[in-house]
Amino acid sequence: MKTDYIIIKEYLQLGNVDQQFISLLEENDLIHIYEIENERFLHYDELADIERYARMYYDLSINIEGIDAIHHLLERINQLQNEMKDLRNQLRFLE
Repeated sequence: MKTDYIIIKEYLQLGNVDQQFISLLEENDLIHIYEIENERFLHYDELADIERYARMYYDLSINIEGIDAIHHLLERINQLQNEMKDLRNQLRFLE
């Protein structure tokens, strides 16, 4: 649905990031850009991630490769935390 998206041009103005940064994120599969009726959009669900990546890139001077590595490490931590939660639940059930 169109209301779940923001036009990239509008986001660039509001988010104080440049088009090259958004392109780098897309090239490294950190975000997905949608094209609807010849207009490029970002999904609202990705905006928090883009803001996090922008802070790393602009404020901390972390390059895209570093952001990609951090992204994968955080995903892995999340998976491990979910695994631990599941195992704890299984242990409670067995007690």
